[in-house]
Amino acid sequence: MKTTLDPMILLPPVSREPDINHALRDRESLKKSCRDFEALFLQSLFQSMRKTVPESELFEENTTTDFYRDMLDMEIATKIAHHQSTGLAEQMYTQMEQHLPPLK
Repeated sequence: MKTTLDPMILLPPVSREPDINHALRDRESLKKSCRDFEALFLQSLFQSMRKTVPESELFEENTTTDFYRDMLDMEIATKIAHHQSTGLAEQMYTQMEQHLPPLK
């Protein structure tokens, strides 16, 4: 007695999306990546700017203060990148979009 298994029965069905959906998802992913990079750039800019300001004796400086200040800088940078962009994300997107497959 010989038994054979059809691998197509064991595997779940795979839905094939049209290429247009894949291309749109790539573009959306690229936009998000560009915005996220802009946010990281802005956070780095804020940290560099903060280093130029003399420290105040009004508040005690410790690791907790630094941690929350970094979190605040990241949140502000993210909001700026997603709502009031400096234009960096758009420029990056425009340049990199040319390397994506064209929409059909």
